[in-house]
Amino acid sequence: MLEKTFLKSILKHSFNIPVRVVFWDGSSVDYGKGDPEVTIRFNEKIAIRDITKNASIALGEAYMDKRIEVDGSLQKLITSAYENAGGFMRNSKLRRILPKQGHSEKESEEDIQSHYDVGNDFYKLWLDDTLTYSCAYFKDGNHSDLTQAQKDKVDHILKKLNPQPGQTLLDIGCGWGTLMLTAAKKYDMKVTGVTLSEEQYQFVQDRIKNEGLSDVAEVKLVDYRELGDRQWDYITSVGMFEHVGKENLGLYFKDVSRYLKDDGIALIHGITRQQGGATNGWINKYIFPGGYVPGLAEIIGRITENNLQICDVEMLRRHYQRTLEIWDSNFNNNRDEITDMMGERFTRMWDLYLQACAGSFESGNIDVVQYLLTKGPSGRHLPMTRDYMVK
Repeated sequence: MLEKTFLKSILKHSFNIPVRVVFWDGSSVDYGKGDPEVTIRFNEKIAIRDITKNASIALGEAYMDKRIEVDGSLQKLITSAYENAGGFMRNSKLRRILPKQGHSEKESEEDIQSHYDVGNDFYKLWLDDTLTYSCAYFKDGNHSDLTQAQKDKVDHILKKLNPQPGQTLLDIGCGWGTLMLTAAKKYDMKVTGVTLSEEQYQFVQDRIKNEGLSDVAEVKLVDYRELGDRQWDYITSVGMFEHVGKENLGLYFKDVSRYLKDDGIALIHGITRQQGGATNGWINKYIFPGGYVPGLAEIIGRITENNLQICDVEMLRRHYQRTLEIWDSNFNNNRDEITDMMGERFTRMWDLYLQACAGSFESGNIDVVQYLLTKGPSGRHLPMTRDYMVK
């Protein structure tokens, strides 16, 4: 009885859409006006102490284990919870205790490998043909094919650099190599990529060899902090600073500055909260160990204190929402194969992760931002207007 009373109290003001909640004893309650758009089913009791310790972990695990099931859109439900200022998703008392994080080089290596070394075969089932695992860029609105939108994102990033043929580019956290190899092939640059994922490293190595790019491209299986005294004309880093941790954010931008030549240009693309930095206990435990989403003011402070100046800032929140929606559609179109490969609990976990992130972007709880930076006076060697970025 206490568990039901507690759940009713935290769910009562948590949604801005009509929601039905069905409890383990068969009783139900409707919140909001109108027919329920989503139904939450509690198949078992969830201990109050688990929810008060960390609601995202307790409820996420319950969903993974089928102790909670949802009829309707998870994304719509989570968007609603984030949009409702009085809901439990915004209640600091229910997300105050987070797993301890570490970001030593060894811990960072383990964190990255735990996520990206799940296996290329898994990612191939739901990413696009370029195997790009970051926000796409829908320059024609929502109608672009995802593969084309990912290629457009790469071009959007590289155009912002105003790259010159024959100059050098470092891609920190190069993923499966699409950006760095596009820079080599399309923009005639000499490129270096770094990753801590063995699966990604071998994949990019094979691409370099198979595409005959060994004279202009290299990939290193190394922590980005261990690149010595080398410097590059340009740096790109996509979806990377979310992994470095709050305590290392300043050091990350210090290294970006250290690796840039004077008047060098960097494009840093990453998930950012406009409201201030945060972590999510469930995502930190199961999806991105060590993850921390920094706040906008925090990022700008770390940039400017490390001899870097800001030339341009662009928010791409709606683009990442759309990317995640396509990923989740692809994921569920291949759900049976993924379940056979990874098991049902893992499959429910990833479906929840993709839809929860889409909802978080849709509600404005998180954003994704591109920061164009120069080591020296802002934009000194860039065109006077932004027109060059979209030609």
